[in-house]
Amino acid sequence: MTIPSKFRLNEALLVFALLLTFLAFGGGLLDLVHRWYKQEEYSHGFFLPLISLWLLWSRRQALRDSVGAPSTWGLVVLALSAALLVLGEVTAIYLLIQLGFLLALVGVVLCYGGVSLLRMAWLPIAFLLFAIPLPYFVDSQISWRLQLLSSTLGVAVLRALGYAVYLEGNVIDLGVYKLQVVEACSGLRYLYPLLSIGFLMAYMYPAALRWRVLVFLSTIPITVLTNSLRIAMVGVLVERWGSGMADGFLHYFEGWVIFLICQLVLMLEIWLIERYTHRRPLLDVQKLPTVAAVVPARPVGAGVGKWLPAGVLLLVGASVLVYELGGRAEEQPLRQSLKTFPLELGDWRAQQESSLSIDVEQALGFSDYVLADYVDPEGAQVNFYVAYYASQRKGVSPHSPQVCIPGGGWVISGIEQVKFPLTDGKPMEAVRVLIDKSGQRQLVYYWFEQRGRRISNEYWMKWYLLQDALTRNRTDGALVRVVTALGPSEDVQRADERLQRLVRLAIPMLGSYVPD
Repeated sequence: MTIPSKFRLNEALLVFALLLTFLAFGGGLLDLVHRWYKQEEYSHGFFLPLISLWLLWSRRQALRDSVGAPSTWGLVVLALSAALLVLGEVTAIYLLIQLGFLLALVGVVLCYGGVSLLRMAWLPIAFLLFAIPLPYFVDSQISWRLQLLSSTLGVAVLRALGYAVYLEGNVIDLGVYKLQVVEACSGLRYLYPLLSIGFLMAYMYPAALRWRVLVFLSTIPITVLTNSLRIAMVGVLVERWGSGMADGFLHYFEGWVIFLICQLVLMLEIWLIERYTHRRPLLDVQKLPTVAAVVPARPVGAGVGKWLPAGVLLLVGASVLVYELGGRAEEQPLRQSLKTFPLELGDWRAQQESSLSIDVEQALGFSDYVLADYVDPEGAQVNFYVAYYASQRKGVSPHSPQVCIPGGGWVISGIEQVKFPLTDGKPMEAVRVLIDKSGQRQLVYYWFEQRGRRISNEYWMKWYLLQDALTRNRTDGALVRVVTALGPSEDVQRADERLQRLVRLAIPMLGSYVPD
């Protein structure tokens, strides 16, 4: 009678541990739902937890039969997930919190039913990885590269069909109409859902591992090629029936139609594999496989309730630590307000400071900023923007221009690191972005001023944010961005010289506004 009572206590602790896990990682999970709602690329995320629950329900009997003795590895995994929770909260990198949540689920399973239970539950947990969005700036990097690739392949198809087209960046010149391959045409809104479906189809496919891996990985080229054919088809329709066909066709084929075509291609791929291997009917190779229970190495009664209470205490401790860190007052260095930033820099003059709307200010979340258009004696203009953040905790951090640029309708046609000397001879490094929209071109430089460091790499920026939050109790910093427009036939090198000339004058002035 002892074992059943312990077992019931363990079940109660399991439910409590799962509830506590959701509460502890709640900030990251709320951000997850926000991204699903806000970004069409991740709108399929609402369905993935339901699929994961369905996978668990379909193997419920096998899960019951696989419960074994708790594993001490559960505490190790829970400790790692707690560390990710703390680091994510301190650095405002919600990806760490979301990954830590999945590790916490693994740890709870190990503490409850050991390795044998985890072998039954790992797939539904791992499937949730597809529900976790990538960081914004990583999304943007992938997006603009896919835009360029899709544009290039689409133009290649049009030329193969005999159409005379010209490609400049992401703008396809059809002669009578210029088709701009914007961010929505990158294919990400098909790629991310298809990756999750491809993973599920590969799991359900009873074939050798090499064929299952092929099915999963082929979702990437299938999406790119299908998206390129869509762009080429738009070009054909515009040539034959006029520019009015572009918007309607693009809008119609942006959603479920393209996704459905990609999924049909995946099924065709499985049919072809079967055609030249086992020759099984397609319906027989796409159904949920029967899962046999894993026989526990030790009986369930051996150590029931031994490690789960310790795991619960570990989660409670992590939650308390996160609460204490979140309520800790940060060091705030003395600084001048950016509203007093000089409007004269050498021979550059800013006639009047620009201002952002209240809605934009609230969305960006900065503490202080300056936005001004500087003009030199020859009439050349450079837009200068600095956004200062007194704290970068709780998700408040500079919005990467790689995210904001596409959001404004601009297309990134080139991005690289640029280095040039400052007036004191020290090297300066920034991110250089060439953008265009409807035939207009602009050149953008940006970098991050972070507690005495000048950083152009966003990954290093996050690393130093973590380091300084823990060792200096400071997370303040700023984003600096300069932009200049290019004339119709202006050489990009002249725009580089223009931006670098203003940057050399502005940087010595930043110290009192963004202190180290």
